[in-house]
Amino acid sequence: MYNQEAKGKVTFGIKMKRTIWNIVRAILFRPFGTKAFRWWRVCLLRLFGAKIAKKADVYASAKVWAPWNLCMGRNACIGPHAICYNQALVTLGDDACVSQYALLCTAGHDLGQTVNPNSGLVIAPISIEKGAWIGMRAFIGMGVNIGEGAVVGATASVYKDVMPWTVVGGNPAKEIKSRVEE
Repeated sequence: MYNQEAKGKVTFGIKMKRTIWNIVRAILFRPFGTKAFRWWRVCLLRLFGAKIAKKADVYASAKVWAPWNLCMGRNACIGPHAICYNQALVTLGDDACVSQYALLCTAGHDLGQTVNPNSGLVIAPISIEKGAWIGMRAFIGMGVNIGEGAVVGATASVYKDVMPWTVVGGNPAKEIKSRVEE
């Protein structure tokens, strides 16, 4: 897990960008769900500041909270109905895959000594390295790094870094086995 968690604030400027993005997403992003319009969705994300390499794909039903905090490598994919709640940077390396209904969450609340949802927002980036795969309905918490070639099993909840070439599953996620690097 990243040691540096930053205080987050949703400024008026971010709220305005989010409003415009949500309108564009509803009208111009989501209705074009076929693979033939992949280039169109990538173009819209880039227009809003996403750094997306060639042949990366974001399904029309995926929800990206802040395109300006998204960086995707070659052949990376965010699958159907996945949620990328990226108040901090989310990076997907080359050939990384986020399966359907997965949740990438870069923000939480500073609980401190008292549990108070108004006590402040903390944010930390998520990194999914080259060739890693996030299974269906998995949750990846803020500040987590998923190592190269790692696999996060379906419905797993990941709160700590996952070592390269490791398979994890469960809640909280635990190592199941090691993968052989090909």
